[in-house]
Amino acid sequence: MNRSITSGVVSVVSAKLVVLVVTTLSTPLLYRFLGASAFGEYAFLLSVFAIYMIFVSSGITDGVRKFLAEDRGEANWSEHVVGFYFRLAVLLAAVGALVLVLATRFGLVARAFGAELAPYFYVLAVLVISAQFRDYARKTLMGFGLERYSEPLKILDKLGFVAIAIPLTYAGVGVVGALAGHLVASLLVTVAGLALVHRRISLSCVFSRPPNRFPRRKMLTFNSLNIALVFLLMSLYHIDIVMLQRFSESSAVGNYRAALTLAEFLWFVPLAIQTVFVHSTSELWSQNRHREISKLASRTTRYTFLLTAVMAVGLAALADVAVPIYFGEEAVPAIEPLLLLLPGALGFALARPILAVSQGNGALRYPILATGSAAVINVVLNVALIPRYGMHGAAVATSVGYGSMFVFHCWTARLVGFDPLADARLGRVALATAFAAVPIVALSTAIANPWVALALVPPIGFVVFLGFALLVGALDPAEPFEVLASFPDPIGTKADAIHRRLEGVGRDGSARDWVQSLLVLAGLSLLVSGLALGVLGPDLQYVLS
Repeated sequence: MNRSITSGVVSVVSAKLVVLVVTTLSTPLLYRFLGASAFGEYAFLLSVFAIYMIFVSSGITDGVRKFLAEDRGEANWSEHVVGFYFRLAVLLAAVGALVLVLATRFGLVARAFGAELAPYFYVLAVLVISAQFRDYARKTLMGFGLERYSEPLKILDKLGFVAIAIPLTYAGVGVVGALAGHLVASLLVTVAGLALVHRRISLSCVFSRPPNRFPRRKMLTFNSLNIALVFLLMSLYHIDIVMLQRFSESSAVGNYRAALTLAEFLWFVPLAIQTVFVHSTSELWSQNRHREISKLASRTTRYTFLLTAVMAVGLAALADVAVPIYFGEEAVPAIEPLLLLLPGALGFALARPILAVSQGNGALRYPILATGSAAVINVVLNVALIPRYGMHGAAVATSVGYGSMFVFHCWTARLVGFDPLADARLGRVALATAFAAVPIVALSTAIANPWVALALVPPIGFVVFLGFALLVGALDPAEPFEVLASFPDPIGTKADAIHRRLEGVGRDGSARDWVQSLLVLAGLSLLVSGLALGVLGPDLQYVLS
């Protein structure tokens, strides 16, 4: 692939930022228009659908982008891969939709989930087909390294959903209206995505038969193992929702889903990195560039820890302010589950890029072992805690399951052949997080006006955290500009110039000592100001409100 991994990440992050903004604006509207109970039913249906689609789609989507990205010199390799996975996608989509219709028609769905939810599964059966080709088209474009096309399709998917679902739910159509939004949006993306794929490679290749040496068995083996991996991974996302629906009221499921929605904001950048790393590192593995893979993985782990740690601290500090404003007063019970979910969500964020690098290797036995161990812990704890503690028990169980992912995947990464902790500096990042938490929490406590808190705490908290990260050595002064140098101009050129100057400062011992002394003074002043805010908070509340 004639592109940098960074450019792929930038494309994905840019699209995810737009999707995040749209989701941030639309989710509270959906929650209000449906109500807590109907929103809980909707969240439950999407969880069941996501688990079901693992067996229909996951082997297709990850397989096509992995094998398209491999650096092979075989004739018509791309055409054969695209055609092979398209035919497989048609077969699995047809079978998946038919099974869902028959299960609903003969009462299996009603016995498993309740008669009131059964009619929705006819809509889900149609969604199986449209979602299959939506994801196939997007992941095929990613396999070609065309994130500049695949990611705008994700934006189209989200905008299409909002344009249909919000008016229908506002009009009182309910859960069917929300599901109709997903159906229409996925159809739009399918048409646009397949048209873009056809521009790169003619879809007539679906009718051509690949040669006997085409590695069908290897692909099908990867698909089977990937289905197992994704099933275990998705169980971490959805088993709590499914179990909570059986042991609690729908309103509790809705509030718990609201807490999960906020906790999953921590995965914004890690998800983008994971999306790109599967096919990008596949190329590195095919060239046996193990040292470069370890360097990439460990630095990514450190950057992910830095970014998600400050987000977690800020979200925890503002939880009692953000939840009522975002979802409404009805969602206040979601605050405590959110706080319980944050530590695990942070651990899961760290595990995502590591998992993607392991997937790029293609040897999925060890990632399956790691994810399976975390999934077992998650299921056992959910079974033990949900019946007694409800959504609080689900939050604790899920947080532990999420957090264990990082531990298990660090262990199996070395078995795969790379070290994700070589330059992770976990201790220094944790120290910077602990130092920064004092002024961030103190500031959020001191500000009585919720809107002022939401406006001031995030930017000030980020600057405070960045200062402590530089102070303790979790981040080198030149590194942020090294990342920004890969951005398009004019950002890239200016950042590269700053990066070169800072590298010169780093090689100058006296200059480096001066910078470190300045950072120490800044860090001490931030700690003192944080403690002062904690003590003087009640007096400052009047001023800041």
